[in-house]
Amino acid sequence: MSPSSTERICVFAGSGDGNRPEYREAASALGRELAQRGIGLVYGGSARGLMGAAADAALAAGGEAIGVIPEGLLELEQYHRDLTELHIVGSMHERKAKMADLSGAFIALPGGIGTLEELLEVTTWSKLGIHAKPCGVLNVRGYFDPLGAMLDATVSEGFMAAEYREILIFDPSPAALLDRL
Repeated sequence: MSPSSTERICVFAGSGDGNRPEYREAASALGRELAQRGIGLVYGGSARGLMGAAADAALAAGGEAIGVIPEGLLELEQYHRDLTELHIVGSMHERKAKMADLSGAFIALPGGIGTLEELLEVTTWSKLGIHAKPCGVLNVRGYFDPLGAMLDATVSEGFMAAEYREILIFDPSPAALLDRL
């Protein structure tokens, strides 16, 4: 029996590997940890970069990996051909909505502006009460420290209430992050 949406976590990640091997290692560790806990992986559907590393590790460990990719990115992002399920959608907006519908929580791995945009959008949805799903970042090598500092600044400068700062959970360990979510 496959996991339900509450037993799946959406992982936002880059379609590149970054400049440090620790990023790819962390993506693989997260994919394995999800599979070992019986938690399905929902992600952007690429076979490349940290996205592909997380999916490959989840699948190799006997887990579920569900990809959601816009039709226009099938070849550009080199969609993963060995997934449990692949949902092809019409737009990035549909991709994000589908990933959210399929998931009970969100985790961001290191990535670029697209990863940050996805993470901040679901965190904003939580703040606004659109969902009550946990949001976290796998803070590999302090990659997300500048984001944490920016969020702290939004509180100290009076643009966000302190309780909203706690919505986004930061942890460098896949196992610990999953425990905290």
